[in-house]
Amino acid sequence: MRGFLLAIASCFLPCAVAAQNTLTIAAQSAPTAMDPHFHRANSNNAILRQIFDPLVDFDNDGRIVPRLAESWRAVDDLTWEFRLREGVRFHDGTPLKAEDIAFSFARLPLVPNSPGSFASTVRTVKSVDILDDRTIRIVTSEPTPFLDAELTAVMILSRQLHENATTADFNNGRAMIGTGAYRHVSYEQGNRLEVEKNRGFWGDKAPWDRVQIRFVSSPGSRVAALLSGDVDLIDGVPTQDVARLDADPRIEIFSTESNGTAYLFPDTARDQAPFITDREGRPLARNPLRDVRVRRALSMSMNRQGIVDRLLAGQGRAAEQFASPVAIGRIPDQAPIPYDVARARALLAEAGYPDGFRMTLHGPNGWFPGDTEVLQAIAQGFTRIGVETRVEVLPTATFFSRATNRDFAMFMTTYASNLAAITLQQVLATRNPETRMGPFNRQHYSNPRMDEALLEAMQTMDETKRNALTAEAMRIAIDDVGVIPIFYPKAIWAGLKARVSYDPSPAWYTNALFAAPVDAGRAN
Repeated sequence: MRGFLLAIASCFLPCAVAAQNTLTIAAQSAPTAMDPHFHRANSNNAILRQIFDPLVDFDNDGRIVPRLAESWRAVDDLTWEFRLREGVRFHDGTPLKAEDIAFSFARLPLVPNSPGSFASTVRTVKSVDILDDRTIRIVTSEPTPFLDAELTAVMILSRQLHENATTADFNNGRAMIGTGAYRHVSYEQGNRLEVEKNRGFWGDKAPWDRVQIRFVSSPGSRVAALLSGDVDLIDGVPTQDVARLDADPRIEIFSTESNGTAYLFPDTARDQAPFITDREGRPLARNPLRDVRVRRALSMSMNRQGIVDRLLAGQGRAAEQFASPVAIGRIPDQAPIPYDVARARALLAEAGYPDGFRMTLHGPNGWFPGDTEVLQAIAQGFTRIGVETRVEVLPTATFFSRATNRDFAMFMTTYASNLAAITLQQVLATRNPETRMGPFNRQHYSNPRMDEALLEAMQTMDETKRNALTAEAMRIAIDDVGVIPIFYPKAIWAGLKARVSYDPSPAWYTNALFAAPVDAGRAN
């Protein structure tokens, strides 16, 4: 017994240190794949940024900061120069080379079955010229003022390591070799990811020796895991629980205005849309969502402020345009979208639907806190004006696959960007695989007037003129109700006060890069 106690005593200090250096997170959304070029989704980007690096990145204050590139500049309207850091190596010791940048760019449009391609980020890149081992020049086919911002989305792979790697190779761990602050240890699809400190990292050393991220879609289960001390940090805090958790002396809330918008995307492109019938269940002769009056009526039926106040407990802001308040280039001082049931009914009647119609509204389950409740509230508003609406929610991977296949008449999702022009270019620009415009335009919306203003904005190097053109494009899109903005979510995390502090990410990124151990003295 004495020997056993001595063994425990000798282990106590190192074991305690090891436990202190392990971070455990319960995250709401699992990645749809571990391939960093497969799906431009926040859940994927957040997780994979721990393992892979971009050339440059946005910090949590919205500034573009160096990552694998230590410096960069616009040489002229068509040329950008990037200087790579010296001595960067992938986790297996393979050195980062200038040719890896060209390889990574070229791979983006080649990833099969992508539900949201990264290819549009390099749509204007004409060539990547290697000046020396650490210097590249990117030549574009047209002026591209947002190129550095676009490249924040592209994580860099190695030609030597990843030239023949498939998405399956990333999912099973064989290709999970990056330059990031953490190394891949294991991944159980949809269940958990484990990473460990990269002791050869080029930047500041990670404070956590090991990180476990559990994917827990149930908000109640995430909260319960935090309160029991089973995890150190959770994201997607249920809005109705924020006040209760904030009052708990063991818990700290970390929140910020997000750069995202929750919105509805109606099918305006097809004469016949799925999940729409008359009130008797018979097919309609024409898709009613093609009529702007119907779309305006649906938008007016939504009590946005009521959704924010009652369903989100004030943890958000009613949307009046597509880009969030933190996005650059949005419309300044845009008037709120009116909530007017009587006018909405009149618009339906003007459009030829005095008796309304039936529709199913789709959305992902567990994408953001309260998403199903928000869908139900919207459906009630639609039904109130005569559009009898039912709700169907799906697991995120299934939902996004079906949305990309155009299986829905109207669906709810979110989009996040620090730039209003990029939001429009990704979601509402006329979809064109050749020019890589509109990769997230899943409903194939098209408005030539908006395209014209947006394309001019995206080629204008003068910031003042560019922002004015972006705002013009936004006005056209909102007036045409190409999408129906609902609200701007607040990004909220909760952590054990004695264990972890968190720098809240406007991009909703949940990972160990923003988490720091709490000093024992401060915790006490």
